[in-house]
Amino acid sequence: MKALAKPFAQPGTKPLKERVATLGVFLANGFGIGAWAVEVPRIKESLSLSDTSLGIALFAFALGAIVAMPLAGQLVPRFGSGRLTALLGAAFVVALPLPAFAPNLATLCIVLLALGAANGALDVLMNGHASAIETQWKSPIMSSFHASWSAGGLLGAATGGMLQKGGVGVIGGLVLPDLFIAGLILAAAVLALRDLGPRAAASSSGFALPNAGVMKLALLAFLCLLVEGSVADWSAVYLRSALNEEASVAAVGYSAFAFSMAACRFVGDGFVRRFGSGKVVGLGGLLATAGLALVLGLPTVFTAFAGFAMVGVGLANIVPVIFSAAGRSSVTPAIGVSMAATAGYAGFLVGPPLIGFGAGLLGLRVALCVLVVATLIVCLLGGKAVRRASVG
Repeated sequence: MKALAKPFAQPGTKPLKERVATLGVFLANGFGIGAWAVEVPRIKESLSLSDTSLGIALFAFALGAIVAMPLAGQLVPRFGSGRLTALLGAAFVVALPLPAFAPNLATLCIVLLALGAANGALDVLMNGHASAIETQWKSPIMSSFHASWSAGGLLGAATGGMLQKGGVGVIGGLVLPDLFIAGLILAAAVLALRDLGPRAAASSSGFALPNAGVMKLALLAFLCLLVEGSVADWSAVYLRSALNEEASVAAVGYSAFAFSMAACRFVGDGFVRRFGSGKVVGLGGLLATAGLALVLGLPTVFTAFAGFAMVGVGLANIVPVIFSAAGRSSVTPAIGVSMAATAGYAGFLVGPPLIGFGAGLLGLRVALCVLVVATLIVCLLGGKAVRRASVG
């Protein structure tokens, strides 16, 4: 039986520059997703899309990512995670503004396929690179990377809301944030996006099916990120229809979600050390369930802010805990993290189109009840799965 890797056992100095550079990539990616999230309602309206049509477009985004994720993993042994993270960061910059120029649904699906591929591959690569940095850091720091992503989501959503309030059109709403993202990616690449640690053999596979332990963690990641992705793409659409408010007001839900998630992730490693990973996952799932029930049961501006903030607090540190546990449940930390990340981000990308299809059949509010079920499952089953991985 192969011994499991000990992620924090390697000698060496702490790679500070590499950590800062990778934090910049997480920030840039989150900023782009935040900017995209608040533009979804305006793109939907500009193309006169139904909920079902928007679901089809978001499915193209998910399809691109799901195809690209395992391919990205297969390239890491040959080219290295640092170099590929920089390359896919540049691809994300190129693809992000394209949906604003789409004249119809067919073109929107094509450009979202490309954007989804760039975003999905970047997600896997930057998380794998963060795992390599965490290994050399010899201390749990995964929450800090996810905190940077969430802070980027908050800033991107807030920037998008301000641009909308200032009368900037859909094209400017994506192009202007993209310029900032390009600067961050370039600075990170120049600073220290380099490979860390020995590479696996180039002939080895960068993607493998999860073992039984990692499969459970991957399912939890899938459910958590399904909720996160659905909140990103559908919260503003839901609040705009439920509250009958303008787009900038409807963006309050995602802004509250992103802000609370970022704030809690900055202190997440301390919470895990004090309360234990099982309690962080179980209580977090319960809080997220209550927040979603509040938003769907009593939609007002106040409950939207409070409810989505509760969801952000609840989910904030669950995925970082899962990624760390997956690293302890595999032969090497990088392999475990890549497996959980691939399955988890599939949930992030598959969730929004599934909500769209459900909304077309049953209505958006009923479709969003799926998120309540997902967080309840995490609450009931997540703590035990993480504790078993932690001692495995």
